[in-house]
Amino acid sequence: MWDNPRLLNAAANALIALALLLGAGAGLQLLLRSPLFPLREIVVRGELKHATRAEVAAAAAGFGGNFFAVDLGALRRRFEQIPWVRRVDARRVWPDRIEVRLEEHVPLARWGDEGYVDTYGEPFSAALAGDAAAALPLFAGPAGTEGEVARRYRLFAAILAPLGDRPERVILTPRHAWQLRLASGLAVELGRDGTEPVEQRLAHFASVWPQALALLPPGGPDAHYVDLRYPNGFALRVPGLKG
Repeated sequence: MWDNPRLLNAAANALIALALLLGAGAGLQLLLRSPLFPLREIVVRGELKHATRAEVAAAAAGFGGNFFAVDLGALRRRFEQIPWVRRVDARRVWPDRIEVRLEEHVPLARWGDEGYVDTYGEPFSAALAGDAAAALPLFAGPAGTEGEVARRYRLFAAILAPLGDRPERVILTPRHAWQLRLASGLAVELGRDGTEPVEQRLAHFASVWPQALALLPPGGPDAHYVDLRYPNGFALRVPGLKG
């Protein structure tokens, strides 16, 4: 070996690389423990309508020490525990600050008896004032279908908008059938998707509904249930109307 220049060079290079790694590791440890780079401030940004100052302050409490040593992952997880917070971004800002940007859930609907669905179709639990909660539509469905119910709600709402109506309740049953309750009080049985999605049935209904209403007796009872599960039409139930 000692008379083999190639092996000697390889061994020397390996020792140099090892020394550099050890030196870098030692330097990193000194940097992480050094009092010369203190963390002085955690700045929280974002448009917060529901998360309170007390919750934000509690999440930031206890994080200090060295600027380089702060665990950003642990800091994010702490802020994610705030009920209204949907997303947290945290980054170091030289020389002594960490900037945390929070994004809140924006409630789209109530989900079942408790909880909410946000505008991304994500479920979350938080406290919301009674009047504000009551103004939201109600969704219900099997666990894990929150995103699909939110997506269909938007489609249903767009179809019904020309009628001046909107869904107040969207239910996906365990058999994956769709049921609506509109702001006008009309209950709509859409059924399950078949060769065409249920929104096509609803679109056809919306196109003929004004004409169907015109056939009802003037000043008579209002229709309160329509069944769209028919291939070439729909069934209408009107309380008190005979014949």
